[in-house]
Amino acid sequence: MRLPSKLLAIGVLWFAASCGGGSDDSPPTPLARHFDDMFIADVGMDQKQAVLQTQQDYSIAKMENAKAEADYNEATAQLTGVRNDQKGTRLAIDTAISNKKQAESSADNNRINQATKELHAAEQLAKAADARVKYHDAYRNWLKRHWRYTQENMYWREAKFELAKSQLAQKNNKSPKGVDYNWFPTQEQSRGKRVGSAKEKADAERQRAMAARDTWIKLQAGADKENGRPSALPDPMAPKAAATAGGEATPAPAQAPAPSE
Repeated sequence: MRLPSKLLAIGVLWFAASCGGGSDDSPPTPLARHFDDMFIADVGMDQKQAVLQTQQDYSIAKMENAKAEADYNEATAQLTGVRNDQKGTRLAIDTAISNKKQAESSADNNRINQATKELHAAEQLAKAADARVKYHDAYRNWLKRHWRYTQENMYWREAKFELAKSQLAQKNNKSPKGVDYNWFPTQEQSRGKRVGSAKEKADAERQRAMAARDTWIKLQAGADKENGRPSALPDPMAPKAAATAGGEATPAPAQAPAPSE
């Protein structure tokens, strides 16, 4: 008696996933419904402007998604290097502590003062390095969310393309076997909602990354002043016309664009 109920529940979940791509925070799945191009092959090109436009938008969205994935992978590799730099500042503190002990054993106040100053400078650099790791980690988290947004946008654009084809066929009184024209507006609307949610999450993650950047910038500036030299460390979220910490110019990554239409 319970088996039909279970089958019904499974069917409902499958239908929801196929239309919307899964739960709001799960990775999007490929579209469940596609409209075969053959059904509009004989329609004049003068009627295909909407189809061609949505096809172009879909192609652009695919390229944006590929770029977002590449940016995330690059940030992951950069984070490894930043963590290695952090380890280097820990070793610098150990060396400064050892030097200070030697200076104290000499009873030479000049050596002691210099060693104390160097230890303080090393500690400041270590604090800045810790903040830099948090910044790059937050930056990567944002890029991960941005990548998810571009995935959602890609499938939404594809859904709009499939919808445009189906609408053209319907307008020309086509009746493909086994096709329900109601599938396509439902699929497009569901995917559009996911895009909006994904963008909100990406924007929130970007704000957290910017806050982490501000903290690092302040600590790095103080550490550089203490050491008497600029660090020239890359700043992935610096404005295009701005410089990195220490003066090295670097471009800013693109912010997640808002879904249009």
